[in-house]
This record gives sequence, structure tokens and C-alpha cells, in this order.
Amino acid sequence: MNRFDGVKVLLTGAASGIGRATARRLAAEGAAIYAVDVSEQGLAETAAQAAAQTNAPGAITTRVADVTDEPAVIAAAADAADTLGGIDVLVNVAGVHKTTPIETLTVDDLNRLFSVNLVGTALFCREALKFLPDGTGVIVNTASLAATQGNPYMTAYAASKGAVLAFSLSLAAELTGRRVRVVPISPGAVDTPLTRAPDMFPDGLDVGYFTKIRSYFGAADPEQIASAIAFAASSDAAYFTGADLRVDGGAHT
Repeated sequence: MNRFDGVKVLLTGAASGIGRATARRLAAEGAAIYAVDVSEQGLAETAAQAAAQTNAPGAITTRVADVTDEPAVIAAAADAADTLGGIDVLVNVAGVHKTTPIETLTVDDLNRLFSVNLVGTALFCREALKFLPDGTGVIVNTASLAATQGNPYMTAYAASKGAVLAFSLSLAAELTGRRVRVVPISPGAVDTPLTRAPDMFPDGLDVGYFTKIRSYFGAADPEQIASAIAFAASSDAAYFTGADLRVDGGAHT
């Protein structure tokens, strides 16, 4: 199924996890991808894995860039459009996560989470919109179930992802005149290097609450989120915009 034959995609956060799975999925469906991340090694591994897939006609160009660096974002978006011959789809996956009890929450924690998760997303949206075509352009932004479901120790992270969700819904409304679709994706628990990091939870924290709210399906594989992103970005979702697409195994119910 090559829904993305000839489709030009700018993808952030492509070096691991959901971003890598999305790069592989879209390449397998024929997309030409311009992949951005801060990890040069991770990008190289993503490109190699995508190229090694059988029957994967898409191609990946990589660029190392920090999504919080405005000049770097401006340059990356312009180079993506030049390299690919335009941009049809923007997928923002780049993000950071941190669990912090409110007693130890710092301004640095807040600034880091909002800079990467919200500001990086907003900057790439602003710059990609210079190239996205009216009528068919698509933006997919990665929010989180944490934006709409309470999670202990995640006040700052949840707030940053709530901001991504609110930003995306308002951007969708703003772009109705151009008929550019904006779809926020809200994954639940996903098994990625980010969520497996040893500092995912500070020492001594009771994680029992998360067991109670976790989906009976368990944590998602990154490929399961990538499949939802591929749907949202494709013509199959041509009538879907301005609504949160939750991919959480029913954990919100």
C-alpha cells in the first residue's frame, strides 16, 4: 500500500522511538522524507533501517538540528523544501519527557519541556506552512494522553503536551481557509528508549498509580503509533482535522 508515493514529508524526532518508526512506515509507503533530529547517529541508523526494508520505495534525507533553535529550524524547513522539491506533510514527533514531583519542579524543567515540546513544534509549523500546499497540506503534531488525563509527577510534561494539543486545535481552525489539515495525535504509554530511560521516574516514587491507569493492552509499540500517524497524514483521513486522535489502547476510558 503506497499511499505516500510522491509525497514529500518533513519529520522531526526521527532518530528513535515513534519518529524512527514513522520514518520507516512512511518510507515503506513511498514517501520522500526529510528527517530532523539532534542525534546524528540516530538519524543514520534510521535511514539505514528504512533503506534496508524490502519493497520500501521511499528515500530519507537527514539533517541534524535542534528544534528549539529558531535559526536552525528556519534553515531546516527551507532546505527540506529545496531538497524534496516542496513539503506536503509535516510530522512533529520531537519531544522530551521528565517526571518531577511538584516539590522539586524547577524553572529549568519547565523551560526545557516547553521549549522542545511546544516551541519546537510551533516553530516547525510556522516554517513548514510557507511551503505546504493549500487544499492538500497536512500537519501531524504529537501531543500525549497526559494532556487530557491526570498523571502524578507529570505536571510540567502534561502541561507542555496540553499546550501542543491546544496549539494544534487552534491552528487547525486558523488554517481552514487554506484547507490545510492539522491533526494532533495523543499516544498513551509507548515502549520507546525515552520511556525506558533509567531516570524515567525519580528514585523512591510510587509508580502504582500508573499500573491502575495503564491500558489492558499494555504499552504500545512505536510502530502502532506510526501507523496512526500514517493514517492521519494520508488521504484516507482527508476529512479529519482539528480533533485529537487518541492512540492509547483505551487507557482514557
